[in-house]
Amino acid sequence: MAVRASDVSRIPGQRTRPEPPPETPPGKPMVSWFDPAVLAKSGVKALLSGTFGRQADRRLLDAVSQPQDLKFDYSEDNPQHPRDELWLDYVADLGDGWDSTYAVASAVTAPELVLTDASGKAHSTRGGDVLVFGGDEVYPTASVGEYQARTVVPYEDALNRRRHRPDLFAVPGNHDWYDGLVSFTRLFCQGRHSNGWHTRQRRSYFALKLPHGWWLLGTDMQLESDLDAPQVEFFTRVARKIAAADRIILCNAEPDWIKQQVTPHAGRDFLDNNIDFLEQKVLGKRVSVFLAGDLHHYRRHEDADGRQKIVAGGGGAFLHPTHLPKVDQRPGGFVQKACFPSRQTSQRLAWRNLLFPVINPWFSVFMGVIYTMLGWGVAANLNEGAVGAPPFREVINAALQSTGSLVLGAGVVLGAVAFADGRRGPHWKKAAGVVHGLAHMAVALLLTWGVSAVAAPLAAELQWSLRRDFFSGLLLFGGGALLGPLVVGVYLLLSLNVFSCHPNEAFSALSIPDWKNFLRLHIDTEGQLTVYPVGFRRVPRRWKRGRGPEEPVWVPDPADTRATPPRLIEPPIVIGRTKALPVKLGAGPPGPTGVMVDEHPPGGAV
Repeated sequence: MAVRASDVSRIPGQRTRPEPPPETPPGKPMVSWFDPAVLAKSGVKALLSGTFGRQADRRLLDAVSQPQDLKFDYSEDNPQHPRDELWLDYVADLGDGWDSTYAVASAVTAPELVLTDASGKAHSTRGGDVLVFGGDEVYPTASVGEYQARTVVPYEDALNRRRHRPDLFAVPGNHDWYDGLVSFTRLFCQGRHSNGWHTRQRRSYFALKLPHGWWLLGTDMQLESDLDAPQVEFFTRVARKIAAADRIILCNAEPDWIKQQVTPHAGRDFLDNNIDFLEQKVLGKRVSVFLAGDLHHYRRHEDADGRQKIVAGGGGAFLHPTHLPKVDQRPGGFVQKACFPSRQTSQRLAWRNLLFPVINPWFSVFMGVIYTMLGWGVAANLNEGAVGAPPFREVINAALQSTGSLVLGAGVVLGAVAFADGRRGPHWKKAAGVVHGLAHMAVALLLTWGVSAVAAPLAAELQWSLRRDFFSGLLLFGGGALLGPLVVGVYLLLSLNVFSCHPNEAFSALSIPDWKNFLRLHIDTEGQLTVYPVGFRRVPRRWKRGRGPEEPVWVPDPADTRATPPRLIEPPIVIGRTKALPVKLGAGPPGPTGVMVDEHPPGGAV
């Protein structure tokens, strides 16, 4: 029996959704990833899910306890509801800050959306009958409460009875797995119907039969970035139902075609290659479109046959950079055709790391405490009997004689080594971490020297040593809260813009809500697939209540003049049911991607 939206609030352990104030949206701000509390909670969740997920794979249990049909039929062959065309929306990496998640949800759930491209040409689109979440449906970690506040409520308020509720299918990402997939399964795999969607899937993976020989397959890569054996068997059985001339849209949670380039030292083990087996041996070249999230930007690669590999992880989470040099082209002929934001914009945005202390205030407090612990004992020793500013060599000698400072300093260096990015190899990781840690030690020593120089003239006035040492501690805390995060920001900026490392850390620290995206797909009556990549340059920051059921619950406040409407990132990508070939003279007009459709399907499918 399906569960009504009102029943969602009765899920055990979930608090009832409060009524929002009349003019205040009920959402949450962007996740502050360098908040020590968030770091600790996410780290523990990741450790537990990684440890127990390997031992008790939820997918193996669901394969036995949750029967599911091989396909959900949205084609013209469906006897109950035949479709000669279909609109479908793809949204990945959502459920973060209210402004970004709700802005995307408002566009996705609109009955109609007119999109302009760079030339000013308008394209009329319709809201999808099917909605696919492509992974990481909530941040920072999965729980019923976080799903409700960051994902369910924004889509319910955005739809607001403006049109029919779409059928939702969700692909789990690593953040959905941080509670062992428990909350994901309860929300998306048990027939629960919210006011924003219907759910039909019973497992964390699925197959959709679409009109005119198109199929959409959604996989579950778990935390190990691979498929379990029952899932491979499921898709092998599905593949037997797919004709040689049919085309497939394959949705994975992660873009392996990019990750294998930027992290070459983390390649798959021989035993962990089920996703490769599925793509290459089971499905073959029937896969015309690869869709993935996980990287929070838009990027499209295309090969000479017109096959597409698209990353569209802009559903609401913080922005990821697009200016890493190793992902422009990969062996196999897939060449980058577009990205959003541009490489130049991405490189410029990285300079915001110089504002690290301001953007991450709680991390500044944390670093202030660390620097105080590093230098307070040294400063107290220097203050004893001081009559002037001590030479810097005395600061070094005092630090070397302080056991507590040495132990904590070693911990800082080891922590920096553990934090360092290992994508350039283990030796690079150690070297970068040691340099980063020693930079903190050098800055802490200079700060302690400066604090001692300031406290020395006051030694006669502050005769009570405890009062004097307390004053030194305040100076160390304030200086550490400013300089410590600044060192981290400079390290991340140089790592990313010079050495192409730390893309996740350098941009998660910024929590940029803008440059969002989603994909709108249309299969027309002729069997042609058109992909509309929709982008948001700047999402609204201010909202007001809508005027009725013809509008969302919340609409952008006209006073927020800097917000920009959704528009096409690039011209629509047109893909035929069969193999696409480069345009030849006299062969006819090309489509928007500069390719035309051949009459013969490609070989290679199993």
